Amino acid sequence: MTETTPSSKTRPPKQSRTGLKANGTRKAASKSNRSRAREFALQALYQHIVGRNDAAAIDSFTRDLAGFHKADAAHYNAVLHGCINTADDLDALITPLLDRKLGEISPIERASMWIGVYEFMHCMDVPWRVVLNECIELAKEFGGTDGHKYVNAVLNGLAPRLRANEVAADKAAGKHGPEAPAAEGEEA
Repeated sequence: MTETTPSSKTRPPKQSRTGLKANGTRKAASKSNRSRAREFALQALYQHIVGRNDAAAIDSFTRDLAGFHKADAAHYNAVLHGCINTADDLDALITPLLDRKLGEISPIERASMWIGVYEFMHCMDVPWRVVLNECIELAKEFGGTDGHKYVNAVLNGLAPRLRANEVAADKAAGKHGPEAPAAEGEEA
């Protein structure tokens, strides 16, 4: 007869350590400083889109949030202020790829797309696949049920235009789809 201890009967099975939550998004501990910066930028851009709050006030509020010290503050600053300062240009690039009016797009989806387009245009050190994957992850974690699919479609539509050489090189090498390099090491 095998002897069992009370704790072995009540203990749940061991969870795998994939770094992902049940919904497929990354756990906080597995996120890079830049991923965290994008999350804070997304939250700040949401405040800008929904409340039309002043950029300086949003920035000050966001920097005081718990966990901000773990974010890449320089990247957050560039993305937040870059998106706000070029919002009309970002919208002009996004709008032709939409199947509805810009005002009908969720603020989370819109902010995710702004971040992606901004990074495609101004953050050349970040591979296009990483930008795409990171924005999809933002939409999955903070947006509606299928919002990430919309973000994916729009950014995939813009990538060949905004990162033509990089996208063409990937296609020539036989790489297809949004899968990004391993975790967000960025310099992959």
